[in-house]
Amino acid sequence: MSATRSAVKKTAPIARDTNQLVPFVWEGTDKRGVKMKGEQTAKNANLLRAELRRQGITPRVVKAKPKPLFGAAGKVISPKDIAFFSRQMATMMKSGVPIVSSLEIIGSGHKNPRMKKMVDQIRTDIEGGSSMHEAISQHPVQFDELFRNLVRAGEGAGVLETVLDTIANYKENIEALKGKIKKALFYPAMTIAVAILVSAILLIFVVPQFEATFRDFGADLPAFTKLIVAASDFMVGYWWVILILIAGSFFGFFYFYKRSAAMRHTLDKLVLKVPVVGEIMHNSAIARFARTTAVTFKAGVPLVEALESVAGATGSSVYEKAVYRIRDDVAVGYPVNMAMKQTNLFPHMVIMMTAIGEEAGALDTMLFKVAEYYEQEVNNSVDALASLIEPMIMVVIGGLVGAMVIGMYLPIFKLAATV
Repeated sequence: MSATRSAVKKTAPIARDTNQLVPFVWEGTDKRGVKMKGEQTAKNANLLRAELRRQGITPRVVKAKPKPLFGAAGKVISPKDIAFFSRQMATMMKSGVPIVSSLEIIGSGHKNPRMKKMVDQIRTDIEGGSSMHEAISQHPVQFDELFRNLVRAGEGAGVLETVLDTIANYKENIEALKGKIKKALFYPAMTIAVAILVSAILLIFVVPQFEATFRDFGADLPAFTKLIVAASDFMVGYWWVILILIAGSFFGFFYFYKRSAAMRHTLDKLVLKVPVVGEIMHNSAIARFARTTAVTFKAGVPLVEALESVAGATGSSVYEKAVYRIRDDVAVGYPVNMAMKQTNLFPHMVIMMTAIGEEAGALDTMLFKVAEYYEQEVNNSVDALASLIEPMIMVVIGGLVGAMVIGMYLPIFKLAATV
């Protein structure tokens, strides 16, 4: 009796021209009669059968891998995917795995077709003689200028695996920080959205029932009740207009926000002035500035060039503009701490620690400490914001729903008083 097991057998690639390869799924048995199955790319089914026989596998089924009905293109490649890619590359290269083999292993293990396709393309470019920097430069959306500059510096210094490990740490810290900020803003936004939705349901479906009852009474309604009834009539009659206006407002806002630098700068400036939220955004921008500058400087990127990459990584157009000003001042000979002071954005502690780092020749070390401090400040501020917002949200929701309930029951109380 033969044992049965399922395994994905790793086989050598049939051809290097990935543009002509087709994914296949296969089933077969090895020399012991053990059932096996797997996936592999090949130019055609006959070549794949020959390759499997060469490896001692008797193929029974070889067919093209079916494409999924939905999501065939795969999910969008996220910054977390890039961070994980950096971590995998650093780990395997430090273990002595060649760069091409590392890319082949990473590509074959990805479930996201878009990520798999991109990694395979990078591997193909490197096999064709390109450097890692040149290969990832073909994908500027996924690998930003900062990533590309760090890889170029790592290749030039012969420490690519160390730089990739640094990038992985950097990306993971930045994504954790962004996650904290999104968490702080997502909860109140969703709660308010639910409150508005509940209010709309009450106005469209519940209030008209009360209105019909009040009409039968023939009594004069209180002013507050009339206001709610008028709002209900408007919602029932023009709900489609409201939906169009809301959708149009959201679309218009994001459209112009992405395309108008002036609008983006103005809104970012206003956000920085909002109590509590503004402090979180300030601390976040400083943390990202410090960590990004430290990472690029440590990797050997020239300071002026490093600041060019840092500007877009701060997450705020206000700080982005300030970093460009710092870059221009440093380019003409000013110390970094003095250039930072001229922007009137960085706290005194950050400027002093930068000055100490410059004098001691340990700018990256001091900036890493600044980043850690402000990342912890963001964590504390987010927790404080959550504690502050929860009771305020309850008051808002209770006020909206309670006001409508009171408005609907006022005529009933009035009638009861006259009986």
